[in-house]
Amino acid sequence: MSLVKLTIATGDYDHFRDFRLGLVRAEGIDHNWLTLGHHDCFARFTANREFDVSELSFAKFTAQVTRENSDIIGLPVICSRLFRFSSFYINRNCGIETVADLKGKRVGSPEWAHSAAVYMRGWMHNEAGVKLSDVHWYQAGANAPGREEKVELNLPEGVELTRVREKSLSEMLASGEIDCAIIARPPTCFLEGHPDVVRLYPEYQAMEETYYAKTKVWPIMHIIAMQKSILGENPWVARNLYDAFLESKRRSIERLFDPAVSRYPLPWLATYAREMREKFGGDTFPFGIEENRPTWEQMALYTWQQGIAHRQFQPEEIFPQGLMTPVII
Repeated sequence: MSLVKLTIATGDYDHFRDFRLGLVRAEGIDHNWLTLGHHDCFARFTANREFDVSELSFAKFTAQVTRENSDIIGLPVICSRLFRFSSFYINRNCGIETVADLKGKRVGSPEWAHSAAVYMRGWMHNEAGVKLSDVHWYQAGANAPGREEKVELNLPEGVELTRVREKSLSEMLASGEIDCAIIARPPTCFLEGHPDVVRLYPEYQAMEETYYAKTKVWPIMHIIAMQKSILGENPWVARNLYDAFLESKRRSIERLFDPAVSRYPLPWLATYAREMREKFGGDTFPFGIEENRPTWEQMALYTWQQGIAHRQFQPEEIFPQGLMTPVII
């Protein structure tokens, strides 16, 4: 049988390293792996489907996978996941002390379909009493002007969104033109120590641990998407890819527990890894559908409410049918 040739594009993640370098093989597959920045992956896969398999923002994925006759499908493989209460940055002159104070305020994010912002807007709307229509939303580049939305939107009635092309969120936050930014990485103004820009939740880790204990939601930022046509003649490709990603992740995590082989020269890393393994029920970075069901379902709700997904989906709908069928030995 000839090998199926696939081009895969992702960031340089340690948990993909052994698969990317060929130390782990996907049976029947010959891959050409491109290591790119995640915005490069998102834009090129979304606009032109340049790759067979690609890292993709979870929020942008939901917009595309819920289109009628969608041409993509996902794998329950997680590229990156982060809790996001650390992602609220405020101008201290705007009178904001709690999330409730964001009512009537100007809040920016780099894109509306920006996974970090989707999770936090959803939390505000569903749990914190700040409805989507209570805020004047802004969209602009994080640290440089000109960033554009990559997917179509159908904003809910009553939601006001202003797009700013000539300024960045960092500039507007520092000057007080917006009151808050919900952003995946700290804005330049914060990193450079602007005296007026601070985190809304400086003690975010304790808050995030409490949130996880209550909800079992561990926010997923980026997942693996693939062109659905690949599975037409070779439906086995999805499971073989998934198994290779899973084995690569297993090896990466195993290295964390062995200081002699860890790629990261940090003291007590193995101790921290053991603490996280206990906190997360034995798997510090779970792949799969059932293992992440609360998170898949939460994003399905939030992206539907926010006019990103075309419909509210069930997790099983966005992955190949039967992908998680157990192997009986």
